[in-house]
Amino acid sequence: MNNTEQKWTDTIESSSSLFDLKLAEVWRYKDLAYMFVKRDFITFYKQTILGPLWFIIQPILSTIMFYFIFVVIAKTQNKGLDAFLFILSGQVIWSYFADTLNKVSTVFTANANIFGKVYFPRLILPISITLSGLLKFIVQFGIFVLFLIYGIITQDNIQPNLWALFFPILIVLMGMFALGFGMILSSLTTKYKDLIFLFSFAISLYMYATPVVMPLQKFGQYKYLIELNPLTGIFECFRYGFFGNGNFNPIVLIYSIVCILIIFAIGTLIFNKVEKSFMDTV
Repeated sequence: MNNTEQKWTDTIESSSSLFDLKLAEVWRYKDLAYMFVKRDFITFYKQTILGPLWFIIQPILSTIMFYFIFVVIAKTQNKGLDAFLFILSGQVIWSYFADTLNKVSTVFTANANIFGKVYFPRLILPISITLSGLLKFIVQFGIFVLFLIYGIITQDNIQPNLWALFFPILIVLMGMFALGFGMILSSLTTKYKDLIFLFSFAISLYMYATPVVMPLQKFGQYKYLIELNPLTGIFECFRYGFFGNGNFNPIVLIYSIVCILIIFAIGTLIFNKVEKSFMDTV
């Protein structure tokens, strides 16, 4: 008689703690996360003419448009390479944040058919969305670096410093903010689907409350309100590190880090609570 006890990989329980995130289980499904990242990349560009070249075209076209509106027409900055690089840097990092936030905020409604057919840790999907957006960001950041190198060679006022080494941490923080905030929004859209349209509009407006295309000092008397935005510290540190100038304040960055960690923790807990019963309402 075989007395060896059978080991089970999954256990069905009637309830679990709000703080039980099953992170070990999420790690076991890392191959599934990789498949979702691959799926997002292939399906999005499968029937396009230019394919991944849109990674390069999109930030450049957006930068040219905002340069014309805010520099040529509105004259918020002096014309030239400095203004172009300023807007390009903002577009590259904002695009990663906005795309990730938009997709994570609809993760329940957009993937209800998958959730209803097979079990896997639900955290896998928002994590995979964040990672797939990171691949796009890396390509666009490479374009920014090429323009930056040209600016360093041709101009004397662009002087990167040691704060540029903080760049990977800034991107991780931005991904955590988009992930945490997106999970909060996705939890709300399971019951109120029309909020999806409101959130999409609000995210577009959020860009203008962030120093993406305008320097912080151009906000005038509203500058201190803009500094309450958790993204402001990230944008200012990014630009100060690569350009060597700007309105960077380490205290604002510390404030951003604290806010982002709190939002990420809250978003993860809310997501963990809602995913247990969302199929009854979605």
